[in-house]
Amino acid sequence: MKKSGIHTGRPFLILLGGILILILLGQFLRFRIDLTEEKRFSLHPATKELLENLDRPLHVDILLTGENLPGGMRRLQKSMEETVRTFNAYSSENISVSYFDPLTVTDSLQEDFIYTLADYGINPTNLFVNQNSGQQAQLIFPGILVSDAEYETGALILKGERGMSPDQILNTSIENLEFELSNAIRKLVDPEKGAIAMIIGHGELSEDDGFGMVEALDGQYEVFKVPLDQAKSVQDLSSFGTIFILGPKQTYTERELYLLDQYVMLGGNLVVAAEGVEVNIAEAGGEGTFSFPLENELDRLLFRYGIRINKDLIQDLNFSYIPVMGGNFGNQEQMVPLPWPFYFNAGRVQTHPITKALDQLNFRFASSLDTVKADGVKKTPLIFGSDNAKIIPAPSRVAFSDIEQEPNVAEFSLKNLPLAYLLEGEFTSLFKNRFVPEGFEKSEFKESGKGKVVVFGDGSVFQSQMSLQGNQPMALGEDPFAQTTYANKQLLQNLVQYLSDPEGIIAARTRTLQIRPLNKVKIVEQKAFWQGVNVVLPVVILSILGGVILFLRKLRYSQKQ
Repeated sequence: MKKSGIHTGRPFLILLGGILILILLGQFLRFRIDLTEEKRFSLHPATKELLENLDRPLHVDILLTGENLPGGMRRLQKSMEETVRTFNAYSSENISVSYFDPLTVTDSLQEDFIYTLADYGINPTNLFVNQNSGQQAQLIFPGILVSDAEYETGALILKGERGMSPDQILNTSIENLEFELSNAIRKLVDPEKGAIAMIIGHGELSEDDGFGMVEALDGQYEVFKVPLDQAKSVQDLSSFGTIFILGPKQTYTERELYLLDQYVMLGGNLVVAAEGVEVNIAEAGGEGTFSFPLENELDRLLFRYGIRINKDLIQDLNFSYIPVMGGNFGNQEQMVPLPWPFYFNAGRVQTHPITKALDQLNFRFASSLDTVKADGVKKTPLIFGSDNAKIIPAPSRVAFSDIEQEPNVAEFSLKNLPLAYLLEGEFTSLFKNRFVPEGFEKSEFKESGKGKVVVFGDGSVFQSQMSLQGNQPMALGEDPFAQTTYANKQLLQNLVQYLSDPEGIIAARTRTLQIRPLNKVKIVEQKAFWQGVNVVLPVVILSILGGVILFLRKLRYSQKQ
C-alpha cells in the first residue's frame, strides 16, 4: 500500500511554513544574543542610546586597506567592519560601510587629503609586509572616516601605550573600537556639548594664552576665559561644565576660593594644573637660577579635598628635550635640543576611561603629589612616572649647564611617582565652621557636595609649545624639537568628556577583551595529531554512521521479506 502524495510532502510543507513564519517575525522583532564570554558583540547603554537617536543615515569609510596585510592588521580590519555592522544593527538609521584607500586619491589632491586626515589624528604608518621578493614597506592609515550628507569627521583606531607588544596594541585598539566609532558619530551629530571655563587673572595660561585648550576642544565645547574676580556669585560659574585653572602664579583671594569651593559643592568639575614652585626659565642659562616655593592659596582648597601639591620638582630619566643656545652659525643663533630631566615623558597610566591606552604624555617642571585624609573622597592616580625619578625640594638650582653632566642613575631611585589624581565623592567645604566671605549669604552656603576634582602637578600639561618659525603656539602635544606628538591633547579630550558625562560613551573605553594566543610549542608538537582530528576523524565518523545505517536498512527489509 502506497502513501499518498500529501502525506509524503507534509514534512516539507511544515518546514517551509516554519521558515516563512520566522521570516515574517524577523520583520517585526529585532533581537541579538551575544554568547561570547566578554560580550564582544554587545554595546554600552550610552552607545545604544546614541544610535537609537540618530536622525540621519551615516557612512563609515575604513581606511585600513592594502594587500598582504599581516594577520594582526587583518584582525583589526575585520573587527572594524564587524563593529560598524553591530552599530548598524542597533541604529535607528542605516550605517553603511566600505573600504577606501587614501593612496588612490589623485596626485593633485592626495597631499591635501592626507593633511585632512592628520587633522583628525589619522597619521600614516609604515608597515613591513611579506612579498614574493621579500619584505616591502607599505603605507597604511589605521583609521576611519564617518560622514553624513554634509559633513565628515575621523578617528585614529590603532592606539596603545609605549612599551606594549604589537599584540597588546592590536588588542587595545580593538577594545577601544566602540568608543572611537561612537565618539566620532557623536562629534558629527551632536558637536556642541557644553561650556568650559579657563580662569584668568592670576598669571594663568602664561605660555600660550589658552591656544592649546581652545584648539584641542574646538567644535566639541565652547571655551571661555573667565576673570574670577568679576564673578558676583556661584551662579555665575554654574553654567560651566568644567573649570580649568592652568599654571597660576598669583594669590587667590578668600572670595575667589569661596566661589571655587561652592562651585564644587554644587556638583561642578574643577581641574587644577599647577606646580608647587616657580622657576624663571629665562634665567636658567649661565650660572642658572633657583626654584622657589609658590604660594597661591589654592593649597588650602586642595588640602581640604584630599590632595597636596608639594613644593618641589621631579626629575625623571625618561627625559624630553629643551632648546639650548649652541652658538652661532654665521650671524644666526643656533638652538640645539638637549635632554633635560626637568622635562620628561610619562607612559604609565591607570586603566581608567580618561587614561586607558594613552601614549606618552609630556610634562615640564612637574611637582610631586601627595594624598591626605579626606573622608568620603575617592582618590584615583591617573598617570605615573618611570622607574628612574627623583624629587628635588625647593629652593633648588635649575641650570642648563647641568645638562653637560652625566646623571647619577643611583640617585634616580623613585618609581611610579603619581603625576595626576582624580578625586570623586562627597567633598567637605573649606569654609565649613567658618565665616563666609563678605558679600555672600550664609543661607546659600553648602557644607558638602558631590563634585569632581582633577589635580596635575604641572601647570603646562595643557599648554602648547611654541613653533621654531614665527614663535607661534602649536597644537597641544606637538614638540618642535623631538619631532613627535604626545598624547596631551587626547588626555584633555578624554578628561573633559569623562567629567561632563562619566557614564556616557567614554565608559566604553573600559572594555577589556582577553588575548588568547596559540601555544607555539604545542603547535609544533601536536600538529600532526590535530590535523588528523580535523581531517581524518570526520571521515571515519561519517563512514561508521553510514555503515550502521546501511546495516539497519538491510536488517529491516530482510525481516519484512
